[in-house]
Amino acid sequence: MSGDRQRASSAGPWAWIALLSLPLAGLALLLARPELDLQWEHHPSHFWLVLVTAGGNVVLAYLTNIVASRHRDARLVLISLAFLSSAGFLGLHALATPGVLLASSNAGFVIATPVGLFIAALFAAASVTAVGGPRAFIVLRARPYLLAALAGLMIAWGAVSIAGWPPLNGPLPPAEAVGPLVLLAGAGVVLYAFAAYRSFRYYVARGGIVVLAIAVSLVLLGEAMLAIALSRNWQLSWWEWHVLMLLAFLSIAYGAREEYRRSGSLSAAFGGLYLEATLARIDRWHARAIAAVAAAGDQGERTDRILSDLRREGATSDEVALLARAAGEVKRLDSLFRPYLPEHVATRINREPGLARLGGVERDVSVVFADLAGFTTFSETRAPSEVITMLNRYWAEVVPIITANGGIVEQFAGDGVMASFNAAGDMPDHARLAARTALDIVAAGHRLAETTPGWPRFRAGVNTGQAVVGNVGSAERRSFAVIGDTTNTAARLMSVGEPGQVVVAKATWDALGAGAEGVSLGPTRVKGRRQPVDAWILRGLG
Repeated sequence: MSGDRQRASSAGPWAWIALLSLPLAGLALLLARPELDLQWEHHPSHFWLVLVTAGGNVVLAYLTNIVASRHRDARLVLISLAFLSSAGFLGLHALATPGVLLASSNAGFVIATPVGLFIAALFAAASVTAVGGPRAFIVLRARPYLLAALAGLMIAWGAVSIAGWPPLNGPLPPAEAVGPLVLLAGAGVVLYAFAAYRSFRYYVARGGIVVLAIAVSLVLLGEAMLAIALSRNWQLSWWEWHVLMLLAFLSIAYGAREEYRRSGSLSAAFGGLYLEATLARIDRWHARAIAAVAAAGDQGERTDRILSDLRREGATSDEVALLARAAGEVKRLDSLFRPYLPEHVATRINREPGLARLGGVERDVSVVFADLAGFTTFSETRAPSEVITMLNRYWAEVVPIITANGGIVEQFAGDGVMASFNAAGDMPDHARLAARTALDIVAAGHRLAETTPGWPRFRAGVNTGQAVVGNVGSAERRSFAVIGDTTNTAARLMSVGEPGQVVVAKATWDALGAGAEGVSLGPTRVKGRRQPVDAWILRGLG
């Protein structure tokens, strides 16, 4: 689309004005020089040219109306009604051809085209006003009635004309648009000019061949209406408006064909005309479709069912294939990056994106710190690769323990790990779960160290209390964190313990109840605090 806009910009608005002014210049020449306005009266040519042109564009306009209805887009509804009106009444005009279907034409068939063009001008102008935008609900509610009324009017017009009933009977006027029809044509030209100008502005903003084609076709229809008012029957000036309408419809057909070849979808072909609300709905539909396919995972039967449902909703084979590829890419990226974010946090942010914003809330939590006592000495005597191998072996044991108890692995810091419990406010027994986790970590580390002599062992600290839970960092980089004195104290208590010990603060000990087994350390001095901390060595939970 950007390429379309660049080409339009390079041509310049004056080039378009000059090109679209050529039909008016030709009409002016024929009217100024009557001897050049030759007469050519060939009824079969007229009949088939008009009928085929009208029939093809009635079908295209109706399909466009269906697309507009599916996406509930008022602007596209009005555009489709405009072209349905102009094409439908042009088809009625074909019946005015003397000697083909009827012995002679009458006023009803002759004036059908200017009436249809004026109705189309009303729809086209409305499409670029508030009823095609902010007040679209008016058009969307009235769409079936507008479509039925337009079809009913064309059927009634044809029936009355064939029956020769007034006011569409009587002798033909000397020209196809006289008196009131001249005023009708003037008003129509103004409406077409307004609609074409606004449509070209949409093209400049969004691009799209169809949008440009509609702007061009509206200009051509306005020129056709002017030619109807000024031309003379069966002369070149009269044939000109037939050709202008044919070019207008061909412009739409060509634009839709080119966009359809690009997108593979009639819905996407008219995308440049869509309202912003429609574009947002389409984006949401694609997002939901990709999410559904990605969530199906490797369940082949479920994925096939979802893709089949998308086809029933109107997605083309190309769209379905694109959605499947996009879902696969989403899954791949999710599998790559999800390990860097706690599972619980990733799931909640996916469900509630607002949770990713910076800031936090105060919450009662329990925090576990665990590290490997003697890690520095160990790493001084081993190769870095062996140190990494050792750490990953330990974390392979520790992480499942934390997640199994409902904790969140907040961070790894060298040989240490921090986990929080009740970060979401949904764990009434978070102190017991944190204590259980600490005991299990120490036990798992003991078992692993027994099989690999010389490896360090875990010690852990647990504390319970108020902390701020949320996201810290900047717009470019942030992390989930549990911050406060509760967290700091848990880290200090860990440093008090010996290898294989779990040290808990008074708040945690009290929350564990009478079943807890351990030894009181009494008021204990810890680094960074002015007052001693009551602490216990936890042996078990009873």
